[in-house]
Amino acid sequence: MWDIIACWPSARIGEVVTITCPDYFSYFSDEHKGNLSKTCTADGWTEMHPIDIAMNCGYNLNSTSDDGKFFWQVKIGYTIGHSVSLIFLTTAIVILCIFRKLHCTRNYIHMHLFVSFILKAIAVFIKDVVLYEVGEVDNCSSGSVGCKVVIVFFQYCIMASFFWLLVEGLYLHALLAVSFFSERKYFWAYILIGWGGPTIFITAWSITKAYYNDVGCWDIIEKTDVFWWIIKTPILASILVNFILFICIIRILRQKINCPDIGRNESNQYSRLAKSTLLLIPLFGINFIVFAFIPEQVKTELRLVFDLILGSFQGFVVAVLYCFLNGEVQGEIKRKWRRWHLQRYMGSDTKYQHPSIGSSNNFSTQITMLTRCSPKTRRASSSCHDDLSSI
Repeated sequence: MWDIIACWPSARIGEVVTITCPDYFSYFSDEHKGNLSKTCTADGWTEMHPIDIAMNCGYNLNSTSDDGKFFWQVKIGYTIGHSVSLIFLTTAIVILCIFRKLHCTRNYIHMHLFVSFILKAIAVFIKDVVLYEVGEVDNCSSGSVGCKVVIVFFQYCIMASFFWLLVEGLYLHALLAVSFFSERKYFWAYILIGWGGPTIFITAWSITKAYYNDVGCWDIIEKTDVFWWIIKTPILASILVNFILFICIIRILRQKINCPDIGRNESNQYSRLAKSTLLLIPLFGINFIVFAFIPEQVKTELRLVFDLILGSFQGFVVAVLYCFLNGEVQGEIKRKWRRWHLQRYMGSDTKYQHPSIGSSNNFSTQITMLTRCSPKTRRASSSCHDDLSSI
């Protein structure tokens, strides 16, 4: 029977059942200790006062006088973060899709990364509705299939976002380290890594949970749950590989910048790439190494703020760095804006001048030639082929 605190096994009348305090009490107190006892009577289990439960399990009443306000504030914080990220990521995908000159392998990888963070934000919203608004009635029996599907989808989206960050690191390293490589051939390999890798591990985790630990809604991760490492290990491995790639990228950039054979313009390109690489540190997930190997119950409040609130704005940072601050994207938007203004001016001007067909065609031809010969237009048209200067 589930009594909102713990799960109690069946017992005979008059039998006293003693269980250890649930593991989640360790999140509220470093001095996690004690047991809980109930007696089975003809009228049911004996009741336990909440204060007695708190004292037995090391729950410090003085240090938790906020009555859950901190956790509610955390929930509001990451909801705002994922909402902002969702808006900016969606806008970034629209921009990269509608401008044909931005269609290249690098931006295709960016769009897949954006989609992974969009799915992550959607999964968080769905999980909150299912777990917190609908609620879990009985944590002793297995949860509903729909609830488990939501948790599986949530875990898949989290892992996919990490794997696509890994793909970004692999592509940037290949761009610098490999002299000649087929971007189209590598792109399909990146897709298999970004979407196929999480599919394999999440499927393995779901099967093992269903057969060996089918309890609740699969949302509570206990310290004794060895199957959780099926998800945690690939994520930690992707973070570690990205850290190694980051060191290699910095080393390659330093060699290229200090090389006496390169020209000034090429040196400036590598310098800009080095600065942008420093901004990619939080995107590569290197910052998650700080809490990767620390037990879950240590510095819980700091971990919640760091992982949930700051992590929810990661999609926003990705969209800003890879799209809105991208010189290639800004140049294309400005070019389209100038062309729209020019067409609007020409359309309003022809209403009053009524030029002949010959003069209109001649004027349009001159405008077209001026547009083609413009240095800014020439720079924008070749921007997708210059990978180093616009990352």
